[in-house]
Amino acid sequence: MARSHLHTVWFHPEGIFALGGSAALPAGAAGGALARFLRDTGLRAGIASRLPPAAARGRLASLLGVRLAKTAAVLALPAGAAAPLPAFFRAAARRLGIPPERFLAVSGEAPFLEAARRAGWRTLGLDCDAAQASGPGGAALVERLRMELPLPAGKLPNEWLARFLHEFRFQDPSLLINPGVGEDIAAVDVTGEEVLILKSDPITFATDAIGQYAVLVNANDIATAGADPRWLLATLLFPPGTTPAGIRGVLSDLSAFCRRWGITLCGGHTEVTDAVVRPVVCGTMAGRVRRRELIDKRRMRPGDVLLMTKSAGVEGTAILAREFAPRLRRLGIPASEIARARGFLERISVLAEARSAAACGGVSAMHDVTEGGVATAIAELAAAGGCELRVDLEAIPVRPETRRLCRLLGLDPLGLIGSGSLLIACRPGRAPRVEQAIRHAGVEVTRIGEAVGKGAAVRGVRRGRPIPWPRFAVDEIARLFA
Repeated sequence: MARSHLHTVWFHPEGIFALGGSAALPAGAAGGALARFLRDTGLRAGIASRLPPAAARGRLASLLGVRLAKTAAVLALPAGAAAPLPAFFRAAARRLGIPPERFLAVSGEAPFLEAARRAGWRTLGLDCDAAQASGPGGAALVERLRMELPLPAGKLPNEWLARFLHEFRFQDPSLLINPGVGEDIAAVDVTGEEVLILKSDPITFATDAIGQYAVLVNANDIATAGADPRWLLATLLFPPGTTPAGIRGVLSDLSAFCRRWGITLCGGHTEVTDAVVRPVVCGTMAGRVRRRELIDKRRMRPGDVLLMTKSAGVEGTAILAREFAPRLRRLGIPASEIARARGFLERISVLAEARSAAACGGVSAMHDVTEGGVATAIAELAAAGGCELRVDLEAIPVRPETRRLCRLLGLDPLGLIGSGSLLIACRPGRAPRVEQAIRHAGVEVTRIGEAVGKGAAVRGVRRGRPIPWPRFAVDEIARLFA
């Protein structure tokens, strides 16, 4: 991740190594934590100093707590000047052959940071106090650096989402389900008997069916609460050069799929802007459900059976076939198989199985598979439901088309975006009835695991043996687009 956006962290010794302007940082004080962080992210460390190169490298080695090669990068600050000029940083970037935006300058000196910022470098300011020279100070520095790393394409990783949402306070008593990791929707009590279900999701992947995606991805999440999707607001953003015919096509697509599923397209906004390079549709959908029929993931409990409908990577398979068809043909995939994979787009709705399951009773949680694939969705369900899940990876269904496309493109089906597949947790006594109802609706369903205790972990099992649960920092298809 870091390699593609940020190249080097440049430490300014007067800002980090010096306390009160003279005291050197004890060797290894920040030490292992910082060295491990740089190694794990692939970042290089450099130093800007007025000291001779060997002494400057020594200070950098002292900060990292490791030995450095004699070739460790050193920027020689101009002697005598109170602070370097922006031209110094521009020249350094040219000399090293690295774009300015891929540097991060770290210092406690404002003039140093200001000059770097004006030259296009990223900057991180630190306070020069005793905390910087302690073990905890090293950990704090690593945390500050992590906050400055550019994120990969895709939805915000759950670690950051949980942290940022923790800073919010949800005090409105009418808010029954508030934002959280693994939560698809918000639920608002509007009458005491009826609950309003709200959802917002953007469609950002390049696709020739963006209107269909916008309707179904939002409607799917509404359905996981046991609700009927009813109203859609859509903000449409198009890049310069878009024609009226192109915009009309997306609007017609939105309208057609809203009618198909009984949803009213009731407003929004349409704009051509250079803020996007391809069409983006941001949908906000509302639905409603009787309060006693609201499905809240927090009702999960140990013993619940975990079901999965359809197969892994339904949406991703359709996207691969639609966006990478020429490449797939070159790799030997026949046109007929690509056409079948393109047709997976017709399977990305989970409304039929969600309605059938909810009508059976005994359903404690539903969660649709989206970015990050079924592996990420199961981890999100465990987090939202507060239950540890045991999942047999061999039981997770993968269609032959999905498996073959992923193999040729170097992707893992379990991490491939998967709208169209629904995870359902239900009481064990109701599981056979739920499975029968879903199959009666014409949808495949498979038992893949169960809740085994309180917590938020996922235990993977293969051939009866425990294995680490697969985790994907970004969706496999986002990695392919990148």
